[in-house]
Amino acid sequence: MLDRHDQVVRRFAEACRRGDVTALAAVLDVDAVATCDGGGAAPAHGAGDVARLVMTSLCGRADAELTVESVNGRAGLALRRASRAVAVVGIETAGSKVTTLWIVLNPAKLGGWHRRR
Repeated sequence: MLDRHDQVVRRFAEACRRGDVTALAAVLDVDAVATCDGGGAAPAHGAGDVARLVMTSLCGRADAELTVESVNGRAGLALRRASRAVAVVGIETAGSKVTTLWIVLNPAKLGGWHRRR
C-alpha cells in the first residue's frame, strides 16, 4: 500500500495531467511554496500562485509525459518530451497536502533524467 506522501503526489500528478486547476489547488496547502532553479520562473507563494506556476510549467502538455518517480528518495515528478527530461519536481507534503515544490528546469541538471529510446 502507498504511504500518504505517495498518495498525495499521485493526486497532484493526476490533477496536473488533466490540467485541472481546481483539483490541483485542492491538493496544495494554503501556504504552499514553489521554487524553480531556472526557466525564468520566479518563486511562488500560496496555493493560488503555486497552482498558476505549476499549470504553466508542468500541466496539460499534450506533447509531454508526466510520471511519478523517486526524486531524492521520495515520490516526485518527472516531465519528459520525446524521452528528454524538461523538469523534475521534488515534493514535500504534510498530511493530505503538498507544502513545497522544488522544480528543476535547468537543462544542465536534467541529463541523468533522460530516457534512452
